[in-house]
Amino acid sequence: MNTDRKSYINNTKKIVVKIGTSSITHASGLLDLNRMENIVRQLSNLHNKGYDVVLVSSGAIGAGMGKLGLNQKPNTIPEKQAAAAVGQGILVHMYEKLFSEYGKTVAQILLTKEDTANRSRFLNARNTFFTLFNQNVIPIINENDAIVIDEIKFGDNDTLSALVTNLIDADLLILLSDIDGLYSSNPRTNIDAKLISTVDKITNDIKNIAGDAGTKFGTGGMSTKIEAAEIAMSSGASMIIVNGSTPNIINRIIEGENLGTFFKANNNLQHARKRWIAYNTSLKGNIIIDDGAKDAVTNHHKSLLPAGIKSISGSFNKGDVVSIIDIDNNEIARGITNYNCKDLDLIKGINSSEIVNKLGYKNYDVVIHINNLVILK
Repeated sequence: MNTDRKSYINNTKKIVVKIGTSSITHASGLLDLNRMENIVRQLSNLHNKGYDVVLVSSGAIGAGMGKLGLNQKPNTIPEKQAAAAVGQGILVHMYEKLFSEYGKTVAQILLTKEDTANRSRFLNARNTFFTLFNQNVIPIINENDAIVIDEIKFGDNDTLSALVTNLIDADLLILLSDIDGLYSSNPRTNIDAKLISTVDKITNDIKNIAGDAGTKFGTGGMSTKIEAAEIAMSSGASMIIVNGSTPNIINRIIEGENLGTFFKANNNLQHARKRWIAYNTSLKGNIIIDDGAKDAVTNHHKSLLPAGIKSISGSFNKGDVVSIIDIDNNEIARGITNYNCKDLDLIKGINSSEIVNKLGYKNYDVVIHINNLVILK
């Protein structure tokens, strides 16, 4: 086994496990109770060993489809929400029943992106998780599909699990999928595709080989898993993609088998507040900057001044998180703006000393302070 992987896993204390719809449902959409029981037994065993364990489980819509007799995933949001409303109760009831067989208490937490985008709600959620850990409870997480709309969706549970990993400062994220890991190309169309054992950094090459491997019941392909890896790694956690149907897969990972694809944690861990800015917030607009400002921000770790701003887009207020874009249309950073969009449009391109003449006031010399700015690698 890779010594870096073995050493990392040996020092792991807090684990998030994400299981996809296709891993816990039959082709009919009905729940696969054997697989669910197998996952529950392994997680209970980890919990007995002293690990803090979180389960992020898809399957509410799939379970609702089976109950409602639907043979394909609904297309409209109301239909998806109805299926989720029916299915979530079925899903958590089965988990509660199965975990109770091993003497475990579980808690259900349903999240939307608003719960992590709002700083106060983010911290409240964090405190809830830590209290549950102190009470030896295993949290079961899902997106609140019954009420969520596109504007507040995480996108899929791969992303959700990575953001939960960031939220609770977990050490390891395990994605249980219907594929063995990341391959050099799509193994379903190329028999010569090779499994990649370890990824040290998310490069453009890695992103390019992440083909879509979704099923009719699931939502996420390999590209969403790479995005999840990027979030987890930047949050100081490692991530492993493995096939959820492999027998005893979670225990085998923890015991040291070299399975799936291991994404190595980034050692240059950002402060928790900056991780929140980078990954948990909702972007309200864009600030396009010139090359001089780009160099100052990215290479010299300077605050963003109005002089380097060429244009803005979107509607945002003071305190909102915005994306910083270079002149080649690449997102290079994110940050909390000190000015709303209307005022910023008036002061773009001018020196800080001229702000008061343009606006009649000046609370800040900088548009985004370096402490509220995150450089995206």
